[in-house]
Amino acid sequence: MTETWAHRADLAESAVTERHAKKLWGMPKTNLAVVTWPPGLKDHLFWHWHYWWQAQYLDCQVDAALRRGTKTRRRRIADTLRGIQRRNRGKLTANLHYDDKAWLTLAWNRATQLDGIKRTRALGELEFDLLAGIDPVTGVLPWRKGETFYNVPSNAPAAIIFATTGRLDKAREIVDWIFDNLVREDGLLNDGIRMRMSGPEVVDKVYTYNQGTVLGASLEIALALREDVGLDHDEPIDSFEYSERADASMFYITHIRAIVQSVALNLATPQGVLVSPPQESGEGDGGLFKGILARYLAEVALRLPADSKENIATKKIAARLVMQSAESLWSHRLEVDGLPVFAAEWTQDAKLPHNYGLGPSSISEAVGLLRIDERDLSVQLSGWMLLEAAAKVAAMEA
Repeated sequence: MTETWAHRADLAESAVTERHAKKLWGMPKTNLAVVTWPPGLKDHLFWHWHYWWQAQYLDCQVDAALRRGTKTRRRRIADTLRGIQRRNRGKLTANLHYDDKAWLTLAWNRATQLDGIKRTRALGELEFDLLAGIDPVTGVLPWRKGETFYNVPSNAPAAIIFATTGRLDKAREIVDWIFDNLVREDGLLNDGIRMRMSGPEVVDKVYTYNQGTVLGASLEIALALREDVGLDHDEPIDSFEYSERADASMFYITHIRAIVQSVALNLATPQGVLVSPPQESGEGDGGLFKGILARYLAEVALRLPADSKENIATKKIAARLVMQSAESLWSHRLEVDGLPVFAAEWTQDAKLPHNYGLGPSSISEAVGLLRIDERDLSVQLSGWMLLEAAAKVAAMEA
């Protein structure tokens, strides 16, 4: 099955490359992903700049290259980084949204694990910008520069970056704030807090990707804390001395167990297929959300220490959610020219995007009132992410 899932991930990569990958304005050694397929004229020209979608496109390419490194993949990643910087037309830090910058920083950092992709001044500037953006009163990042809305989308990806780049204390401060303020009664995480004149106002909305990024941040923190006290990845805590020294990591591991359990109970079918909550759109930005959750569930399945019955059970639940979701995604796909088109909802059949060799089938389609989610790059990237996650889990189980 390992080869099967790796092959399916390859097909997802090929589909995105064939339909979406394009040089920026014809410039050599650049690559970006057109945000729709079939694209309109403005999309062809990259008229609107989708900063964080391109960061997710980069992250998917890194997933594929880490799974099986090739010169072609590494070259395309380098071209994508070049394309992002040129299309941004100015410093990458000029973007006002900290979540966008965190996603790009995270993907770029991961890319530096590959041969030929080096750290640059621009990456260092992004990291510093995230640190400098932390509000001195709350200790966390606002969603947007100058605003008083503090949310998971900005802070959890930043915490992953800080935990993996030697700033563990800052990562812990951010994740502790999330757990202190945003955990719901059902164990899931709310989106954020707005600071109003009348006091803090919790944004009572659940998004799948927020659960994923907090899992990712908590896992990186827990593993870093274990490493700090000399515990190997799966080394059991079998003495009082180790128990005391590893106590800090257990706080985050306990939260990982709780989130995975809550996701299985509240954000998946009884068969274990991830589904969108009511307030989560299947298109646009929302098209990416479930794929991000799947990515970090796979990380839990692979990297959570198997040193207790509770952890082993959590790893199994996370793996099941990934694999059942991937099976459902694949069984509901369309194929066009031998390559998959994925559905926005993984329990439903994929629909053929607009304009593919056909005119509109109704008046509402003709005037643009009926939107096909599958047309969005975000939806197809989410499917690719899920299949990369499944390939990792399948390799672990082989």
